[in-house]
Amino acid sequence: MRCSYFEAGVCRSCTFLETPYAEQLAAKQARVAATLAEVAPGLAWRDPVASAESRFRNKAKMVVSGTVDDPTLGILGPDGRGVDLQACGLHHVGLERALPVLARFITSAWLTPYSVPARTGELKHLIVTESADGELMVRFVLRSTEALARLRSRLPGLLDALPVAVASVNLQPEHKAILEGPEEILLYGETLRMRVNEIDLHLRPQSFFQTNTEVAAELYRSAAALVDAVDPPSVWDLYCGVGGFGLHVARPGRSVVGVEVSEQAIESARVTSAELVWSGATAGPTEWVAADATEWVLATGSTDRSRSRPELVIVNPPRRGIGPRLAGWLEDSGVPHVVYSSCNVDTLARDLAAMPSLKPVSAQLLDMFPHTGHHEVLVLLSR
Repeated sequence: MRCSYFEAGVCRSCTFLETPYAEQLAAKQARVAATLAEVAPGLAWRDPVASAESRFRNKAKMVVSGTVDDPTLGILGPDGRGVDLQACGLHHVGLERALPVLARFITSAWLTPYSVPARTGELKHLIVTESADGELMVRFVLRSTEALARLRSRLPGLLDALPVAVASVNLQPEHKAILEGPEEILLYGETLRMRVNEIDLHLRPQSFFQTNTEVAAELYRSAAALVDAVDPPSVWDLYCGVGGFGLHVARPGRSVVGVEVSEQAIESARVTSAELVWSGATAGPTEWVAADATEWVLATGSTDRSRSRPELVIVNPPRRGIGPRLAGWLEDSGVPHVVYSSCNVDTLARDLAAMPSLKPVSAQLLDMFPHTGHHEVLVLLSR
């Protein structure tokens, strides 16, 4: 992949862009295998899943800078001023086409870009997600509600210009390197349908979803194959998000319980689950619980005797991993199988070391993030 921004030295986010992709993938495979070798000697590795080298990102997270008349959408330079990256080759084509339209909308709605050096302005970030059907979720990260009325009044023009399914404002008033704040104000729509392997996941503005749709689809297929090979009658899907793993493994005769701290994500999982039942696509019983995964597991294990131990647990934690408390529960629980999806092989290795009776059986690298050192690793553990 050639990139004019990289070659001009204005953006070096793709650290390994000059390395041929096959070499990047081999280096990633060697890195994750070496990291797990001590805790899982002799681990069987399946072939890695490669990504497209360009146009693989379904989400654009753009810092907004510059002026109202000439906003930049991209990153901050060393001087704290904006570097425009509207033509970034990582983005889906639909995102690249949408960004200039959104830049013009910023001008028409008089959304003053935030200046980091001066600590003035309103619009900090623009976050745009594209579904497989080409629909968009557009989020404006604002410092306050000062521009909200202007944004609302101009929104019909944006809806005419772009296939926007969801539009919202996120409020992030603090002068910190934090992408977004906790408060979200819906302006239009409610959820973005993200079709993955014939399953329509429903993304709300603050829902997590992998930025590489094609590799995410392979991740869910691979995990479902691991689960089906074991064929457990019961599954807990911890850190389930909008239900990607749990919905992919739901089967007649197999119960699935998904646990996620975000109530919005759980509501999305319930909607998709109901749609699948109505369509006849699955008859497997599912339950979706809004709770912290670790706290729910520990409380359920000690107080709810009516809920039997599952035969398989799926965990898909953030970069910090599952931590010692959940790892300790899994180690002592007698659960026969665990499928662990990790975006940080270092915390994965730490967690595996805390569960010595659950032996890693197979592993696979899935390259969600070409040209960087980031990775996804899927591991099957059996007692």
